[in-house]
Amino acid sequence: MSAGRLYGVGLGPGDPELLTVKAVRVIETAPVIAFFAKSGRPGNARTIADRWIPASAHQLLLAYPVTTEIPVSDPAYNEALRAFYAEATERLADELAAGRDVALLSEGDPLFYGSFMHLYIRLKERFPVTIIPGVTGMAGCWSAAGEAMTWGDDIMTVLPGTLPQQTLTERLRGADAAVIMKVGKNFAKIRQALRDSGHYERAIYVERGTMAGEKVMKLADKADDSAPYFAIVLVSGQGRRP
Repeated sequence: MSAGRLYGVGLGPGDPELLTVKAVRVIETAPVIAFFAKSGRPGNARTIADRWIPASAHQLLLAYPVTTEIPVSDPAYNEALRAFYAEATERLADELAAGRDVALLSEGDPLFYGSFMHLYIRLKERFPVTIIPGVTGMAGCWSAAGEAMTWGDDIMTVLPGTLPQQTLTERLRGADAAVIMKVGKNFAKIRQALRDSGHYERAIYVERGTMAGEKVMKLADKADDSAPYFAIVLVSGQGRRP
């Protein structure tokens, strides 16, 4: 019996209509659909793909032990996730070893800040893998905002908001264009880094881009410092234009 194939299926930024034809085909035919979610919740990835998951598919929930309850700088955070990824790897390996293909749903693109990567590096030498790229969250957000991000020779910098404020500020000072992800509880720090780097007035805030409840505004017009997980800050480039 041959082993099953692991599919890393990119789902795009949130709008189900932004899935690729290939992603839909794999979801509709894979005998096992695996997805990450917070315990007790259906998960964003599962929700995006819902309309294409057949009733016959075995659904494998990979429930995170922690999300935002522990700071990422706390050693307990990495310890909990390391154990979780090891267990999730073996759960997928059991399915693959039994000859069943597994479609692992991944928000955005599977290889861009995705949980899929942690299982991929543990399984790629053991089983065949196919990765189906998806529209990144940042592309969905700058499209929702209608923001042209890079011109001519502009260099775009992608920054996680989890970085220390001084590091964010330094990286932003040297950036032509920037995307700041992982906003959430880091919003106040990000706002100050943008002020200190001189990019504040150009910054655009996008919340739940391409999803229900989408919000787009100038960062300076946002009255409070609260932001959900699905938020991104954009700073467009001002480079060479013909």
